[in-house]
Amino acid sequence: MLAVNQLTCLRGERRLFQQLTFELPEGQWLQVQGANGAGKTTLLRVVAGLVAPQEGEVTWRSQPIRENRDQWNRDLLYLGHHAALKEELTAVENLSYGLGLEGFSSSPEQLNAALHQFGLKDREYLPVRYLSAGQRRRVLLTRLLVRPASVWVLDEPYTALDVQATAFLSTVIETHLERGGCAILTSHQTLGLHPGRTVSLG
Repeated sequence: MLAVNQLTCLRGERRLFQQLTFELPEGQWLQVQGANGAGKTTLLRVVAGLVAPQEGEVTWRSQPIRENRDQWNRDLLYLGHHAALKEELTAVENLSYGLGLEGFSSSPEQLNAALHQFGLKDREYLPVRYLSAGQRRRVLLTRLLVRPASVWVLDEPYTALDVQATAFLSTVIETHLERGGCAILTSHQTLGLHPGRTVSLG
């Protein structure tokens, strides 16, 4: 179970949220809602361990993530709003490089097959700088298929996706939940997922 306990976060002098508490059991997902600037991305970055809260803590399987950082980093897959891709590398190279940095590996055949599932057939070996915004987003999302993780933290994962890619992403998330994973995400869109939990900021 992922648990957020009494979190308080500031941005400058402004309090984004305070004493925020929720739990996310395995097999469930949670959507963080709120207006622009309400602190949705900050909350996701705190959950991922990238930003320290002013107060409170995040626990995973009853252990504070700050005390068990290595295990948390292996169990977590965080995808930010902006595509963290190296433009001079191909889609396959980006995926392989990212997996290697985190201590995982996958064969070129497996990476190609995953990219095909996200509609990137014949784009696998193009430098990312030649891809559209939607295609870049799909390269990033392909990590969901090739990088093992129990917890997905996804910031606006549906941005720039067409109808087909949107439907496929929802299927990928549903499959992850059915396998006992959990997910926390932000989105301004109506999601084609079975009912989940919500946290509203602001």
